[in-house]
Amino acid sequence: MNLRQTRCNLMILFLALCAMSAARADVTLLNVSYDPTREMYAEYNVAFAKYWKAKTGETVNIKQTHGTSSKQATTVEEGLEADVVTLAMGFDVENLAATNFIAPNWSQRLPHDAAPYTSTIAFLVRKGNPKNIRDWSDLVRFNVDIIIPSPKTAGAARWGYLAAWGYVLKQPGGTEEKAREFTKRLYANTKGLEYGARGAANTFTKGGRGDVLVTWENEALKSMADEPDKYEIVYPSISILAEPPVAVVDKMVDKHGTRKVAEAYLQYLYTPAGQEIAAKNFYRPTDPNVMAKFAKQFPPLKLFKLEDFFTNWQTANKMHFQDGGTFDKIYDQARVAS
Repeated sequence: MNLRQTRCNLMILFLALCAMSAARADVTLLNVSYDPTREMYAEYNVAFAKYWKAKTGETVNIKQTHGTSSKQATTVEEGLEADVVTLAMGFDVENLAATNFIAPNWSQRLPHDAAPYTSTIAFLVRKGNPKNIRDWSDLVRFNVDIIIPSPKTAGAARWGYLAAWGYVLKQPGGTEEKAREFTKRLYANTKGLEYGARGAANTFTKGGRGDVLVTWENEALKSMADEPDKYEIVYPSISILAEPPVAVVDKMVDKHGTRKVAEAYLQYLYTPAGQEIAAKNFYRPTDPNVMAKFAKQFPPLKLFKLEDFFTNWQTANKMHFQDGGTFDKIYDQARVAS
């Protein structure tokens, strides 16, 4: 073998080793999520990393950040380089699509409109339910102190506000005017609004304030699991189907070269393993087989969809939550009334 051939063979070996090394190089993903998902994704990230290592030989390091949903979306727009977002409201993902961070067809790229799990709005009360709270109508009694986050900052609060509004519209003779009056009375029973869902939960549980916490079902179930002798969950006669969406941040994965693993990360949420992790962390799985396995944890409920009364998130936000919208007017009146 001549010198030239030897050098050629060595170069081929070197390139092959480089390719093998690159194939197994560490990759990092950033998941920008909302407050109550922190425990779920801490568990999920470990399971996905193990799955990805076995499948590809590649080590994936997953970082996660949490906060209120809309604030998290804003931080991505302002420069936080998320590979994926797992947020509380479709509205926040739509805003990222409108600013070209996410492709316009994001909701069609995964099953169930890119919502791998669901939740709803329920009530957490103290053991024995001393105020006998059974339904939305009980929240507007004069002697009930409600803990709830602000719809201006928290996804759970927007879902809760819309759930209360829809409850009124579902009643015989329910009208927009009656819904407006009902929600005004509801917010008159708050002593102030919390910034986010986890903060509201801490105020109710650790701070010991309030008679009822209006929150995510998963947050209520978590509080009960943490301290089963202190709390009960109350399901109202009707509530809203909350569908927290997930999406790849196209602008960032193309910049980072992480599209393949980012897409797999979200797709794994729909596998039986991913669905069980969601269910164990009190999110309702969309897989019917996994849902059946956790049937005792998730009773059947009467739920309506956002689109039943509010067309879509853009319409709901414009009418109710933008500055000067219905919520601002109702809350100002509620403060005067209280």
